[in-house]
Amino acid sequence: MKSGLILHQQQQQQLLRHLGGGGRRRRLFGATTAAYSTNTGSSPDQDGAAAATVTADDSAAEKKIQKAGLLPSLEDLLFYTIAEGQERIPIHKFITVLKSTGLRTSDPRLKECMDMLRTNVQAASDGVLLDKELFKKCVGSNIVLLTQAFRRKFVIPDFDIFSSHIDGLHEIAKKMTGGKVADYIPQLAKFSPDLWGVSLCTVDGQRHSVGDTKVPFCLQSCVKPLKYAVSIHDLGTEHVHKFVGKEPSGLRFNKLFLNEEDKPHNPMVNAGAIVITSLIKHGLGNAEKFDYVTQFLNQMAGNEYVGFNNATFQSERETGDRNFAIGYYLKEKKCFPEGSDMTGVLDFYFQLCSIEVTCESASVMAATLANGGICPITGERVLSPEAVRNTLSLMHSCGMYDFSGQFAFHVGLPAKSGVSGGILLVVPNVMGIMCWSPPLDKLGNSVRGIQFCQDLVSLFNFHNYDNLRHFSKKHDPRREGGEVRHSFGSMDYESLQKELALNGILWRKVSTEPNEEDSSTTVVYRMQGPAVRN
Repeated sequence: MKSGLILHQQQQQQLLRHLGGGGRRRRLFGATTAAYSTNTGSSPDQDGAAAATVTADDSAAEKKIQKAGLLPSLEDLLFYTIAEGQERIPIHKFITVLKSTGLRTSDPRLKECMDMLRTNVQAASDGVLLDKELFKKCVGSNIVLLTQAFRRKFVIPDFDIFSSHIDGLHEIAKKMTGGKVADYIPQLAKFSPDLWGVSLCTVDGQRHSVGDTKVPFCLQSCVKPLKYAVSIHDLGTEHVHKFVGKEPSGLRFNKLFLNEEDKPHNPMVNAGAIVITSLIKHGLGNAEKFDYVTQFLNQMAGNEYVGFNNATFQSERETGDRNFAIGYYLKEKKCFPEGSDMTGVLDFYFQLCSIEVTCESASVMAATLANGGICPITGERVLSPEAVRNTLSLMHSCGMYDFSGQFAFHVGLPAKSGVSGGILLVVPNVMGIMCWSPPLDKLGNSVRGIQFCQDLVSLFNFHNYDNLRHFSKKHDPRREGGEVRHSFGSMDYESLQKELALNGILWRKVSTEPNEEDSSTTVVYRMQGPAVRN
């Protein structure tokens, strides 16, 4: 790896064999035996049991330890879990097992941990091993997140198995050869029809990508739900829907047609999206508006790639006669807020359509919607719950052009497609997905993307109306090893510590042999295999 975290090929192969060659990985916090010793003044055990000793410096600290129930620290729990009885942990082992949970070393939440690892690798003589104290120093700032990862408390516990299923679905869709790359915008016609990528990000920040996921492409209509969310976040539902409706139109997305109240039917058709564009930071110049929206999108993407394709913008503007016609029609019907410059609104509309993303960055945007407006990889609230709820509702009913009803029926998830070949898919409270392949069907949706989405809900019970308790033909990746994934409440340090050490039936209190050199009371916790719960 870069920056000092170099995984030698032989070490990688040995580790993969040790973990089962990429298949079902060994159960962490499993049958490994470890020991934790809470002691007042004694030296560490010398019998190789890797017992940790904590000395109370004063009576207040001792009372605090007693009040906490003499629980082992999360840092110790994590060390013994990964070390498996050894005194030191190879860094490549820690990194490889971390990746198997779905977390990336580039995750912003792990920056301090990764920086500390790089620093210590460069300074260490052996370069690749961590003893317990150095390990605790490296993971201390991220211990709660790492414990959740290694304890498999994320929304998709068996993430490597789930990822292999996604790879299989990607391969099935890759074989499809139908559809045609959009050519009414000249710049879009330049993309190869063979490009095909899928990226996903869960609400816990687990990531997986397969295919052409780092190739930038323009959002096009996939930006419509995002700018609608921004407008609701800023202005509220009541104000925004004075200008635009909420109903599917039943017509082509670029029709010159309004509802009975002389408003666009919804924000997902061109007329509605143009009106929504006019509401964002009304009164400011286009440069300030554009910076404002791109800042929002950057926050939604966790500061991953968000760019702008000027060639596409110019191409859209030069070939946008239909949108200019819609603009003049909206102006005639007084659909814009007072004081709007129609041509300026259209310029801004074309600019937003020309914003570039990759599958990877767009999957984080989708995951922010799945996570109630909080970006999973930064923890930052970007959108209000009201904005997210409204956006997902309209994506569900209106997001897939004239295929919206069919998609809602067969897939049952909020989604938005674009003529560049993207499909922004949201599995609420679970994950966000971006599928991208330029060839489109006759309704303007990605052929491979539609196939992937349909296959996804055929395999997993992600359809909104799949019963989560009574099903037999679909997998639920939210379950671990066939068991229902339990919710343990808030995941702060103390609750994780108690649940792992005592409530999880993973540790048992062990009496210690009398020590001639020290008569103080010592409490030792040893890790056991998971008990069978009745």
